[in-house]
Amino acid sequence: MKQYSHRSRRSSGQRALAVMISIAVNVLLSYLCHRTGVPVYMDTIGTIGIATVGGLFPGIVTAILTNILCNTFNSAAIYFGGVNAMIAIFAAWYARSRSFRRIRDYLFFACTAGLISGVLSGCIQWGILGGPELEAVRTFMASTAVAPGVPSFLLFIVINILLNIIDKGVSLCLSQLIVHFIPMETRTSIRNSGWQQRPLSAEEMKAMQSIGVGGRHSLKHRMTAMLLTVSFTLTIVVSITGLSLFFRRTKEEKTGIAMNAAKFAAEVVDGDRIDDAIRYGEAAEGYAETREMLYRIRETAAGVEYLYVVQIREDGCYVAYDLDTEDVPAYAPGDKIEFEEAFLPYLPALFAGEEIEPIESDDISGWVLTAYYPVRNAAGQCTAYVGADVSMTYMAGYMGNFLLRIILILAGFFILVLAYALWVSGINMVYPMGSIVAGVENFIRAGTDQEALDESVRMLRSIDVHTGDEVERLYRAVCDMASNQAEQLRSLRRFSENTVKMQDGLIITMADLVENRDSDTGAHIQKTAAYVRIIVEGLKRKGYYAEKITPKFMSDVVRSAPLHDVGKINIPDAVLNKKGKLDPEEYEIIKTHTTAGKLIMEKAISTVEGESYLKEARNMAAYHHERWDGKGYPEGLHGEVIPLAARIMAVADVFDALASPRVYKPAFPLEKALAIIQEGAGTQFDPKCVEVFMDSLPEVKEVLKKYTENT
Repeated sequence: MKQYSHRSRRSSGQRALAVMISIAVNVLLSYLCHRTGVPVYMDTIGTIGIATVGGLFPGIVTAILTNILCNTFNSAAIYFGGVNAMIAIFAAWYARSRSFRRIRDYLFFACTAGLISGVLSGCIQWGILGGPELEAVRTFMASTAVAPGVPSFLLFIVINILLNIIDKGVSLCLSQLIVHFIPMETRTSIRNSGWQQRPLSAEEMKAMQSIGVGGRHSLKHRMTAMLLTVSFTLTIVVSITGLSLFFRRTKEEKTGIAMNAAKFAAEVVDGDRIDDAIRYGEAAEGYAETREMLYRIRETAAGVEYLYVVQIREDGCYVAYDLDTEDVPAYAPGDKIEFEEAFLPYLPALFAGEEIEPIESDDISGWVLTAYYPVRNAAGQCTAYVGADVSMTYMAGYMGNFLLRIILILAGFFILVLAYALWVSGINMVYPMGSIVAGVENFIRAGTDQEALDESVRMLRSIDVHTGDEVERLYRAVCDMASNQAEQLRSLRRFSENTVKMQDGLIITMADLVENRDSDTGAHIQKTAAYVRIIVEGLKRKGYYAEKITPKFMSDVVRSAPLHDVGKINIPDAVLNKKGKLDPEEYEIIKTHTTAGKLIMEKAISTVEGESYLKEARNMAAYHHERWDGKGYPEGLHGEVIPLAARIMAVADVFDALASPRVYKPAFPLEKALAIIQEGAGTQFDPKCVEVFMDSLPEVKEVLKKYTENT
């Protein structure tokens, strides 16, 4: 673990160094292009390189920090952080899902990245800067005759896309050339930096994603949705709050300027000559000089668009002075202006010559903020009001541009914060949890296979989660639980194997007790058990009775075979070991060993656990003398009504009786014994059992030879 931690810190240091070098390359080349006026940016070489080597997060960090530093010599660079972050995302995805092995891969990347950055950066330049950022592009567009009906914006977007395709193509080639000279060990170390577990391969990550698909909502999707929601909400709140504060501050500032302009103008205007100015206009004494002073005041009051002097009367406002603008001609002296709706609540105060608060209106002059200040005569009476209007429409447009700039600046940080949060949650939670889930599912799929269980435990241990929190504690607990369960199953398997051995020993002991009473059935139970194994394996191999012949059935039949004659324990020795032919009465006695065997095994089934195991022993003991044609005993069963285990034993039992010597006969030659078995197919025996028995003659002969040589 200490070595792993040391390697992890070393990898993190290498990645941090790689990011810093990438940023330095971006900033240096961007500065050179900016200073020389080359119509490309060259600020994504390091971004593309680190994204293809280190992945998504280092690429985004490089992109955002590059634009922040480039802002020191290019004030517009900060607005393109989000665009370059998208290039980093595209480069990381492209390197992970595809490759850069063929020329067409380079062309596809350059064209796609150029299209993305060309359209987005073009729209930003047009919306924020009012046109192309690069001087060369502005000069080219100014000297190019645009076809009728083709907007300049569209031409600019096309030019910007082409320039970005060249820029991203050159950047990709240079970045991959640099990457080529980085040792593979270093690239791998940078790529695997930051993992809080054994790094996952691309195939393992895809497999983990397929595991998440099975659930209603994967942890990764939930985390992504939560982070997107929080980051987006935070960005909107910050943008709106910043805009609101800026708008309020700007409005207060413009209101103060308008009030100061109105006050200053009120001091310039002679209150005793207002009536003359309204009546005579230019001909009034001092009119021209006063108007000139008003022009100067308006010029020095930044943001004041309209400046005028009016006299408030019952029937309307009468113009004394009004300054024209480039777009709006001035009212003539003496013109009457109707009261705007926004001023109606203030009329009583205006008629009384009082000062009023600035009025915001959206009527004849558009959306404006008006500051009124009274003009007084020598007696101190209000004879007119100076009005100073600040255009709020202009402020709204400025606020829109300001909001767009805020959003573009925050977009880069939004992507950076989101990428960091996804990266941290991924390496500390999503990938460790996904790896644990995959390991547990693999453990479950192992079932009772001890080798598969041991391998799944080793795989769980190899994940090596070291997040240092509850996830690591969960991982350790899961590993311990899986290991303990595997050991418990191993112990249970050993116990089961010992139990089976004990059961098999008891079966053989019982069978030996019976066989020892029979003077001429030497090795009968061993040979019949071997023949039963040959027949049942042959049926399995040929697919006969597939629904019946399971691994458990095969095991039960072979293990139970020695008990097929257990009922002979009840047969008198005189009958069992008679050297001559049995008379009818004795034959009836010998036939009772089937029913006696059935009763013995049923008593065992009722008292011993494992009924399914002893069931086949009962079937063989009771029905191994039944015939396929229904002429057997004890119940005269026929065909497939006879239990399959008994049909298998019938072939094995009769063949051993034919091929082995008895007190009442010598052993038949092998060919004759086989011929008798073959003739009995379909009458005495199940034809399928005979077929697989005859197909396995080499194995049959080996069994016969083995026990013949031992006698």
